[in-house]
Amino acid sequence: MLEHGGNLDAAARHYGRPRSDWLDISTGINPRPYPAAAPAAHAWHRLPEPSHALEQAACAYYDAPRLLAVAGTQAAIQALPQLRLQQQRRPAQVVVAAPIYAEHAHCWRRTGHAVREVAYADLDQAVRETSCEVLVLCNPNNPTGALVAPADLLRWAALLAGRGGWLVVDEAFGDTVNGYSVCAHSHQPGLIVLRSVGKFFGLAGLRLGFVGAAAPLLDALADWLGPWSISGPAQQIGSAALLDRPWQAATRQTLLTEGARLHALLAQHDIRASGTALFQWWPEAQAPAFHEAMARAGIWVRLFTRGAGGIRLGLPPDEAGWVRLQEALNRWSQRG
Repeated sequence: MLEHGGNLDAAARHYGRPRSDWLDISTGINPRPYPAAAPAAHAWHRLPEPSHALEQAACAYYDAPRLLAVAGTQAAIQALPQLRLQQQRRPAQVVVAAPIYAEHAHCWRRTGHAVREVAYADLDQAVRETSCEVLVLCNPNNPTGALVAPADLLRWAALLAGRGGWLVVDEAFGDTVNGYSVCAHSHQPGLIVLRSVGKFFGLAGLRLGFVGAAAPLLDALADWLGPWSISGPAQQIGSAALLDRPWQAATRQTLLTEGARLHALLAQHDIRASGTALFQWWPEAQAPAFHEAMARAGIWVRLFTRGAGGIRLGLPPDEAGWVRLQEALNRWSQRG
């Protein structure tokens, strides 16, 4: 199993500091989640039937013609390589943008596909090569925040579809980036779009995401994943969050403001970071030492030991968290 952010229990055990004493900014999850109401009692009692209301709410929010609800986009990330192998009856030649959320390359490799990791700047050339059957990328990228124009994505999707291939676009962090989603085009052959409720809405524990794709592929994926994949409470809470336009608008503005604040705070310490409204990343030359220094201060950050390496920070949840991060960064800057 790959290592991810949010593993605070392990940090508490390792450093002997109780969970309550930590500032956890190791993920890119909104630190102030959607204020979900308690679900109706029947949501706990009944087997969860497919929710048309949830699909409608998601299609309206993501501007998609059709979506399949999944138990977090991780479920789709794991299932798509297996579904491709089942349909084609042979491994595929897969290009995965690099650096990227590590589960993408891991799941394609684990299923037996031939995976080649390619820098974002070289993706256009990689897609033009007829050997490329599947291209996987995050837009915006996790962890660098790099963006690919929708026109390029749609052109790549058409090229791949022409030879029976797929373009998988993970838009998990797309909620605060206007004009870059290709969800509206996800009905086109060969294009698969992943969306997450966990990041922007701060509801990672809900385990809810969506896949947009052509109807035959969505039907095949639904059959592969099986029944009752989305719990009743997740359906009700997810529907409410996706329909709450005033909360979404206010939250989007808050996150953009705080994302700029985090970027500026790092710049004050000569850290040239990039990212999204929800996180900042940089290729820290002394990444293990930085991670250790923050941990000793009770601040849990994301250390990347593979790929491009480096450090990623999410947003503090309150002003006390911002002050604590500022003080830790001051100590780091003044070391030695």
